[in-house]
Amino acid sequence: MTPHRHEENTPPAPSPEGFDGHRPPSPEIVSDCVHCGFCLPACPTYALTGEEMNSPRGRIYQIKLIGEGQEPLNAAAVSHFDACLGCMACVTACPSGVRYDRLIERVRPQIDRNWARTPTDRLFRGLIFRLFPHPRRLRLAALFGALYQRLRIRDVLAGTGVLARLPARLRALEGLLPDVRLRSALRRLPDRTPALGTVRRTVGLVTGCVQQVFFAHVNEATVRVLTAEGCEVLAPRAQGCCGALSGHAGREEEALDRARRLVDTFDPLDVDVIVTNVAGCGSSLKEYGRLLADDPDYRERAAAFAAKVRDVSELLAELTPVAPRHPVPARVAYHDACHLAHAQGVRDEPRAVLRAVPELDLVDIPEADMCCGSAGVYNLVQPETAERLGRRKAENVLAAEPEAVVTANPGCLLQIGRHLGPDLPVLHPVQIVDAAIRGVRPW
Repeated sequence: MTPHRHEENTPPAPSPEGFDGHRPPSPEIVSDCVHCGFCLPACPTYALTGEEMNSPRGRIYQIKLIGEGQEPLNAAAVSHFDACLGCMACVTACPSGVRYDRLIERVRPQIDRNWARTPTDRLFRGLIFRLFPHPRRLRLAALFGALYQRLRIRDVLAGTGVLARLPARLRALEGLLPDVRLRSALRRLPDRTPALGTVRRTVGLVTGCVQQVFFAHVNEATVRVLTAEGCEVLAPRAQGCCGALSGHAGREEEALDRARRLVDTFDPLDVDVIVTNVAGCGSSLKEYGRLLADDPDYRERAAAFAAKVRDVSELLAELTPVAPRHPVPARVAYHDACHLAHAQGVRDEPRAVLRAVPELDLVDIPEADMCCGSAGVYNLVQPETAERLGRRKAENVLAAEPEAVVTANPGCLLQIGRHLGPDLPVLHPVQIVDAAIRGVRPW
């Protein structure tokens, strides 16, 4: 499919003075901010730096100045916008209901179009988006990753000091490499998996990008749980990236094209629900109707698609369980993925699903609303800040004294796992449910 762009949506020439005229940040939303400061303690970057301009309130003030032509889009402003994780904790905390998420969503494409990044920065970001949204390329990367791990090359690089001398971004990329399960990474889910027993729902499963390669075992657990609960699962192999990573990074046209392609893939399927097990994908999928509202060819189809989207925990909480659960006698800490808790407002459902497992002791962790530092590709492009947040999250997890940690996003799984080390299992909640249904230990 060729890129889809309408004449009326073609961005005007970049303006050196500030934002261009293509979907600039809404002045109405900017004016909703009364600068009360309730967002400050919720913001990870403000918590780390104490700098006003690294807070949502400070960033909104900069948006106002740039939008009104009082200040240019300069290096200082870009650095403050880049430092934002997009975790949306401020949206949850704001008593005035300011949609900061809508503002930063509009600012990032402005930066992408109108700000000249350094050649090194452009190269690194380009490499990320030539790899991560492409499952076939990720499978090839998984082959090299498996060799890297099996041959213990990391130990050699660490022992010779080469690893410590790598640039921070490359160290982050290396440190986030999961334990590659090569056999699982190369397998594909069936296009259709029948329900066990009476069919209660026909479900379309969004398999993701990183998820279907490095966390294929999570997708497999999801299918087993859904079919055990009476769901026929359709997982079309033709599906591609949902565009969430691109959208989060300000690559607007790329994100919209991916959204259109996913709508095209699922349109012919007669499904009751479209399920995702990735918090970051879910927050984007549920916004398709709004994101494609300016596209007359897709607005209605995108809205219909978005209306069907559920996180897997939402669907499981909605369905009365029919599959018996075996006991899982363990103390497990639950980490709220930001794009599930803040962006989607899904907090109770995953906890309810897990607490239905007999003998499972589910505990929250201190600073539960604080981002772990993953945030899409943030831990790759802002590795120093992400590392500080990752260590802080790991300390809070350990304070809860769990036997395992669960969280519903692959980025969080990688980030938290990196900073906890190999001794504490980090799993997706659906893996616990799957183990309880099958009567096996989850780790």
